[in-house]
Amino acid sequence: MQLYRKTISLATVAILSIMAGCDKEVSSTEILTPLKPTSIDANAGNWKMIFMTSPSQIALAAPADPSTDAYKTELAAIKTAQSNLTSAQRAVIDYWSVGGVSRWNQLFRELVAKYNLPPAPQPDGSYVFPSAENPFADPQFPFSNPPYAARAYSYLSVAQADAMKAAWYYKYLYKRAAPYTIDAGVQALVPKTDLPAYPSEDSVLSGVTAELLKALFPAALEFITLKAGDQRNAALWSGKASSTDISAGLAMGKSIAALFTARAAGDGMAAAVGNKAQWQAFADNTTAKGQIPWISLESPVRPPMLPFFGNVKAWMMTPANIVSERPTAPPSTSSAEMQNELAEVKSFATNATREQIAIVHKWADGAGTYTPPGHWNDIAEEYIRDANFSEVRAARAFALLNMSLHDAAVGCWETKYFYFNPRPSQLDPSIKTSTGIPNFPAYTSGHSTFSAAAATVLSYLFPAGAADFDAQAKEASLSRLYGAIHYRVDTEMGLQHGKKIANYTVSFANQDGAN
Repeated sequence: MQLYRKTISLATVAILSIMAGCDKEVSSTEILTPLKPTSIDANAGNWKMIFMTSPSQIALAAPADPSTDAYKTELAAIKTAQSNLTSAQRAVIDYWSVGGVSRWNQLFRELVAKYNLPPAPQPDGSYVFPSAENPFADPQFPFSNPPYAARAYSYLSVAQADAMKAAWYYKYLYKRAAPYTIDAGVQALVPKTDLPAYPSEDSVLSGVTAELLKALFPAALEFITLKAGDQRNAALWSGKASSTDISAGLAMGKSIAALFTARAAGDGMAAAVGNKAQWQAFADNTTAKGQIPWISLESPVRPPMLPFFGNVKAWMMTPANIVSERPTAPPSTSSAEMQNELAEVKSFATNATREQIAIVHKWADGAGTYTPPGHWNDIAEEYIRDANFSEVRAARAFALLNMSLHDAAVGCWETKYFYFNPRPSQLDPSIKTSTGIPNFPAYTSGHSTFSAAAATVLSYLFPAGAADFDAQAKEASLSRLYGAIHYRVDTEMGLQHGKKIANYTVSFANQDGAN
């Protein structure tokens, strides 16, 4: 359970600051339909793994032949279960018939929104930190702010993608057909395909996903466990998988999850918080350069959010890549250029149109929401649904998206704390924002970096939607200027930075064998 332990550090840091925005609960609203994949991607077991060394890294023994008495007993059990299905059980089948990858993405975003709530200060101005050792206490663990969310979305999505490739490898190695294909007496209660059943992809997904989610959101353990069990039951009751298909898949999924928790243990998150001396060093170094350092505008003052998140291990970029892609310095805080930037911010603070204010709130993605990375997962899911991707291809799409979003968070946070640039309302206290003041440096805009990264990867995956993705990224970026949270230079450089970061992921995707 190393991810459990390391996410304690992430959440502890996270509660130190608030990503300002609309304080609202967000649920996924997109409607998913029963999965009827255009292609079952029979060659997916040969696609390049992202983190695992090979699809056979986790060994899986051959299944029993369908002609054996033991397997016939499994078939009989399915037929008995189907003959006694309740309306509630049929509802479970329908719920999971849309595909486990997309359904889990919905559920994950809802968990992020539920736990994306910063703790309130104590009467003496101190803060009580969420604790993974007592996740139900007030405040609840974790505070799933954007950096927490970006990292979490990426771990889950990459683990799912590698797990699906491994499942496909064994499916076509052993080629045991689905129960509804082998026995005409077994009903197909979900859209029928020719995909081999062993191991069950639903069970692999339930295993890898539940193990990671329980580590990330321990207070939601019961909810996660029940959903994972429902997914496995749906696979059995629908005629897709037998009990040994399911047990093999569950064991594989859990073993793959363990590989990712081990990676998390050494990804640098434990050191992301830093200490008071290090925080002061940022300010001292900035002052020594002749610049005005950022200060927290929270009351009571909170320490900065994740000042060393820029050192967290990326997926597609090396530490040297992170530094080499860092944007050039913002205008000097004493320059005429900065005064012009500040004047533009103030004009939006006092004269923003109703349409611009609506854009501010559309993209706020603050406390109580599934964060900017979640917003882009929401956008992606509808394209993945409409493309009728197989489970393995859907998992690949979410992994590519979320790797780029994680790397964008690392690159953006490294930039923020390297320059330690003040917010507009620090330089001019008369500026009032439309959606709060984030508790970390201004340059560059996180929304802009996230959005450009997401738009670049989604444009690779869905070229027909490229213009729409670009327009949404620019709108998200401008929302931070309209809300008087960022200078224009923050947004424009963030867009450029996010695209450069995403190109590392696109480069990987171009040679992973899935095209």
